Amino acid sequence: MTETLTSSASASTSPAFTVPQERKIVTSIPGPRSIELQERRNAVVSSGVASVLPVYITQANGAILVDVDGNHFIDFGAGIGVTTVGHTEASVVAAASEQLGDVIHTLFTVTPYEEYVRVAELLAEHTPGSFAKKSVLVNSGAEAVENGVKIARKYTGRRGVAVLDHAYHGRTNLTMAMNFKAAPYATGFGPLAGDVYHAPSSYPYHDGLSGADAAARTIGYLEKIIGASELACLVVEPIQGEGGFMVPADGYLNLLQDWCTANGIVFIADEIQSGMARTGKYFASEHFGLEPDLILSAKGIAGGLPLAAVTGRAEIMDAAQPGGLGGTFGGNPVACAAAVAVFEAIEANELLAEGERIGRTLTAGLEVLKAKYDVIGEIRGRGAMIAIELVQPGTGESSKLANAAAVSHIASYAAQRGVLLLTAGTYGSVLRFLPSLAVSDALIADALAVIDDALAELAA
Repeated sequence: MTETLTSSASASTSPAFTVPQERKIVTSIPGPRSIELQERRNAVVSSGVASVLPVYITQANGAILVDVDGNHFIDFGAGIGVTTVGHTEASVVAAASEQLGDVIHTLFTVTPYEEYVRVAELLAEHTPGSFAKKSVLVNSGAEAVENGVKIARKYTGRRGVAVLDHAYHGRTNLTMAMNFKAAPYATGFGPLAGDVYHAPSSYPYHDGLSGADAAARTIGYLEKIIGASELACLVVEPIQGEGGFMVPADGYLNLLQDWCTANGIVFIADEIQSGMARTGKYFASEHFGLEPDLILSAKGIAGGLPLAAVTGRAEIMDAAQPGGLGGTFGGNPVACAAAVAVFEAIEANELLAEGERIGRTLTAGLEVLKAKYDVIGEIRGRGAMIAIELVQPGTGESSKLANAAAVSHIASYAAQRGVLLLTAGTYGSVLRFLPSLAVSDALIADALAVIDDALAELAA
C-alpha cells in the first residue's frame, strides 16, 4: 500500500477552481492505471513520441494535474508554457464551447470570420512598437517560425537565416536546422535545410561578457561567416527556452536589432515560449526595450488550443503575395475564440502582475535553496519563467561544469512526490519553472519544500 502524500498547504476552496489546488499522491508513480495505459500506448504510438512522465492525465484545473489513479500534481510545466492563464480557465472554456456551437471550421482563406480578425487586432495592440502591424495565424510554433522566415526572405529578397547558439525553434525541417542542439530533435532526420547560420550568443553566467562585447562577437561572426548583405533575418529568443532560460547581458539584443536595422535585416523575436504574459509583460521583448520587426507567438496564446501567429510591420507582412500565406487549420475559429478570451483574462485577472508575483516568490525561495546547496550555480529568468542551473559542487571554474545527473535526480524525486518539473539546457543541466499564472504562493512554497528535500538527499 502506497503512503498518501499530501501538500503541506491547505487546498484552495476558491469557486474559481474545480479541482482542489493541492498536491496529493495516493499510489506509486506511475500508478496501476497509468501503467496499463502505457502498455496500450507502447503497442500503437511511435516510440519517437516520448513523455517526460508516463502518468495519464484525466483532469486539469488551475495549477493542478490529476491522473487516472487520482494523484494530484503541482504543474510547473503548463504543457511547456501553454496553459499560462491556468488549466481549463473558465472564460476560455466558455468562449471555445460557445464557438463550437456556432462555427467549427470554414477556412479563413475561403470564407473568413470575425474571430481571426479580432485576434489580429489584439496582437497589433499588444505587441511592442507603435507602427502599423499585421498578422497571419497558423497552427504551431514551428509553423510560425517557418512563416516568419518565409516572409523575411520575400521582403528582403535574401536567403540567409541567422540564429543564436543554444536556440530552439522547432522540429520541422527548417527549424531543426535552426536549433543549436541536434539530439534528439534532428538526429538521423537529415538532410537539413541550408542557408542557416549559427552565431555565438550572450550567456553571462559562462562567458562573462558585457552586452556590448557579446554583441560585437555575434555581429563580427555573422559578418565574417556570411555577410550582412546576404541575411534575410536574425531570429532570436529574447529569453531562450529549451536552451536554459538564458537572459542576455544588458544591451545585447538592442545592439543586435540596431545592426539588423542598419543592414536591412529583419529582426525576428521568437516569443513562442516567453510571450503572452509569461514573464510579467505581454512579450519578453518589452523587458529589453525591443521593437522587433516580426514577433512569433504560440503556446500560451489560446489557453491550450492550437494557434500561433506571425505579427509584424505591415510593410513586411504585406510582402507575401495573395495566397502565399495560410493553411487549412490556421486561425481555426474555436482556437481564435479561445485566444480572444485569453487576452481578456490577462486584463480582467491582472495576470501581468501575477507573473511578477510568481517571479518574486520563486526567485526568493530559490535564493534560500542556493544559499544552502552549492549545486545551484545560477538562478535566472523573468516572471513565471525562472530556471536554476545545476553545477558540480566546488570552487573555481570547475564549479560551473554541467550537472545533468543532479537535474535528473531532482526531477525524478519531485515527480514521485507530486511536483512536475521540466528540464532544459544544452547540456541537460537546467531545471525550469513554467507554472501557470494561477499558481498560488502556497503551492510554490510546497513545491520548493519538495525540491529542498531532493537537494538534501542529493547532498547526502
